[in-house]
Order: sequence, then structure tokens, then C-alpha cells
Amino acid sequence: MAIATIFWIPAKVEPVFWLVIFIICAYIVAKNAPGKYFLHGFCISIVNCIWITAAHISWQTTYLANHADEAANYAKMSHGMSVTQSMLVVGPIVGIISGLILGLFCFIASKIVKKNKVRAAM
Repeated sequence: MAIATIFWIPAKVEPVFWLVIFIICAYIVAKNAPGKYFLHGFCISIVNCIWITAAHISWQTTYLANHADEAANYAKMSHGMSVTQSMLVVGPIVGIISGLILGLFCFIASKIVKKNKVRAAM
């Protein structure tokens, strides 16, 4: 998604892609995690926000050219910070919020999905 949001996916449809990704991640976590489903989902989003923020900063010019609304938002909220600095602040905040959402999805999925059985060592 980091690369896709820079070059191809417009901000208006991005939430649909994230919803699908969250559902798939929640299913995989619920199926395979040994427990602490919320924490697993939260940590996935925190790690994810690191490389998404890094990608958006690395290809900042292209990202902002393809996302005019975000560019305007960064300009409004900068309060003397550069766009890069703003992205470094906003990225982890978005990561925490999405982590709370994915954590909740994982917790709910753990109540619905049957776990994989542990295979005996051969």
C-alpha cells in the first residue's frame, strides 16, 4: 500500500483498500496468533506506519502531486514545520489510530475464526 498510495491509489478510494487489508490481516492474525490478538493487530499497524511514512517521505514530490488534498492539509497544519517534518508527526498518529482499529478487528476476528491446530513435531 505504501507504493500503491504514492503512484496509483487516490485518497478517495484508499479507505476501501484499507478495509480489505484490515479484514485479511484480522483473519490471518485470528487464525495463527497464539493470543493477544489486539496487540498483534496494533503492532502490525505500527510497523506498517514506519514503512508507509518512509515511502511517502522518500517519494514526497510524487505523493503530494498525486494527492492535492493531503498537500493542502500539510501546508495548513505545518505551523512552521516542513512537509517532511509534518509527515514524521502525522505518520505515527495515523499508525496508532489504524493500530487501534486493526487491533479491534483482530480481537473480533479471534471470536469468529477457528484457530489452526498445532501440529505435533515429527
